[in-house]
Amino acid sequence: MSAAGERAPFGARLAAAMAAHGPLCVGIDPHASLLDAWGLPDDAEGLRRFALTVMEAVGGRVAAVKPQAAFFERHGSRGLAVLEEVVAAGRDAGTLVVVDAKRGDIGSTMGAYADAFLRDGSPLAGDALTVSPFLGFGSLAPAVDLALTAGRGLFVLCLTSNPEGRDVQHAVAPDPTTGAPRSVAAAVAAQAAALNAGAHPLGSVGLVVGATVGDAARSTGTDLVAVNGPLLAPGVGAQGAGPDELRAVFGEARGRVLASSSRGVLRAGPDVSSLRAAALRAAQEAAAALG
Repeated sequence: MSAAGERAPFGARLAAAMAAHGPLCVGIDPHASLLDAWGLPDDAEGLRRFALTVMEAVGGRVAAVKPQAAFFERHGSRGLAVLEEVVAAGRDAGTLVVVDAKRGDIGSTMGAYADAFLRDGSPLAGDALTVSPFLGFGSLAPAVDLALTAGRGLFVLCLTSNPEGRDVQHAVAPDPTTGAPRSVAAAVAAQAAALNAGAHPLGSVGLVVGATVGDAARSTGTDLVAVNGPLLAPGVGAQGAGPDELRAVFGEARGRVLASSSRGVLRAGPDVSSLRAAALRAAQEAAAALG
């Protein structure tokens, strides 16, 4: 379904995809080292063969794929053309595409990013986009408005696993409404919760929360259950986080987690059947870890 008027909200489509295929998102991260491991040249043609082989293997078999835009952009305009092919392949296969571009800016620039990655008719517009709120959540308004109008979704960076992220995400400032102290991460989650209010089964504004951040949600007062949206979680299963770690990170919000696996699946290539088997195994592991 291509028209926004016919497209169900992203949250509802993602919930259905997770129910059908398990809570796995396969990251498409064409590192130069992975291209080399697959015997491919580090150029646009190698990138294309890599990305479309992954889509052949997992399209229609996993809940979502997540192409990392940077690894396409490094090959210039021909690389962006491959990203457009990945988005189209996901649409043809009925697999949700989360474009991992982590865009975040202000005013007309954010509006242009939204237009590129969320507007109907744009060849770069998948089903959802990762965005950064650290210029202020309000700076994301053009992306929020266009995503929700077009039936697409956002994953907003909230609690990431990189050590440097704590400097900003755990920082405490007065709430602009109440004056009470609140962490940046808690404020981001509260804004997402407000946008998802009343949505069923899932809202369309999710968060990115690393599966290896330990008790960060609790220590920062970040209410992941109240978000009522999907939680994109790098680091589940073979990448380091098992059931005990996931209970500590997500608590009662575990049922809303979309586990992201990249190298754990991609290193099985370039054989299509091996990639497919690795993805199905990762989906089963994620479901078990999040159960």
